[in-house]
Amino acid sequence: MNPAKRRAIYETLRALNPTPTTELLYTTPFELLIAVVLSAQATDKGVNAATRVLFKIANTPRSLLKLGEEKLSGYIHSTGFYRAKARNVIKLSQALVDQHGGDVPRNREALESLPGVGRKTANVVLNTVFGEPTIAVDTHVFRVANRTNLAPGEDPEQVERRLLKFTPDEFKTNAHHWLILHGRYICKARVPECWRCPIVQWCEYRHKTPAP
Repeated sequence: MNPAKRRAIYETLRALNPTPTTELLYTTPFELLIAVVLSAQATDKGVNAATRVLFKIANTPRSLLKLGEEKLSGYIHSTGFYRAKARNVIKLSQALVDQHGGDVPRNREALESLPGVGRKTANVVLNTVFGEPTIAVDTHVFRVANRTNLAPGEDPEQVERRLLKFTPDEFKTNAHHWLILHGRYICKARVPECWRCPIVQWCEYRHKTPAP
């Protein structure tokens, strides 16, 4: 895909949604961090349903530690893999208290050293909370980048590197939000809705779907 097409795609997505953000509900950096950890193999809607209740009870590292793993499991049961997630959240909370005074660090290495926090989660926090021009590659971004030929790659890290290389600087801060939302609502996994896609004229997908 040439630079003109990439720019046209981003300009169109920006015009439709000038200030995109995550659909996860949060009010503090710690709440977002926990929500993203819980979102692994879960929908944002499911995570929001769980955290809407949980965060009223405990929404800081210390309050979650006080709540404990067993009670936490009950609150996040609906997100799937809840026992492993509860274990990681408790360990993560303890690490934040012990190593960072309970604050979420603004540092990739420190974030990725936390239990349950991988590169994607670190990118989401760095971008959404701290405004860093990172691009988190989840299943939606990976699919859209490959299907459209915007930044094809064999794995999420390769797609991330190519998105960072090919995305003009002015779009980098919001790029992953636009691509996630596009993949979630239009460029869907099973059947992309090409007939109503706003960027279809620049998309290089060979098997565009007609209107039903």
